[in-house]
Amino acid sequence: MQKSYIRFFIFLIVNFLALYIGTLLMNDGPRTEWYINLNKAPWTPPGWVFGAAWTTIMLLFAFYMTKLSFEFEYLNKNLIILYAVQWFLNVIWNFLFFNQHLTSAGLFSIFLLWLLIGYFTFKHLKQLKYYSLLILPYLIWMTIATSLNAFVVFKN
Repeated sequence: MQKSYIRFFIFLIVNFLALYIGTLLMNDGPRTEWYINLNKAPWTPPGWVFGAAWTTIMLLFAFYMTKLSFEFEYLNKNLIILYAVQWFLNVIWNFLFFNQHLTSAGLFSIFLLWLLIGYFTFKHLKQLKYYSLLILPYLIWMTIATSLNAFVVFKN
């Protein structure tokens, strides 16, 4: 029981670290003239939704990863590698899109992240059963975010 709390808090801290580093790397991106003047998708949510969504997603993802990590006899190396790749893709998107204005590279990285979250979702569906609902908001949000990024690439 205590191991699950420790693991949960580690995943939670690492998840929120990704959000923090991503925010630093975006260099005030959403408030820049470059971003404000982009043609954005009509379904682009207001700015506050992003913070609320990411906070919820990272909290649920910490629960999901904790549960998934205990499905293996020991902390699985492949699971940690995939988690680290997810973490990196999540962080680097902010730098590519907002900081460097590399919208196509951002689309590529967010698409890879979407695929990876889809893999996490469906690979462990039978194993985790209803616990898979914990990662569903992440997959839904990545679908929306990918469509927003794609709109920017194709309409600017």
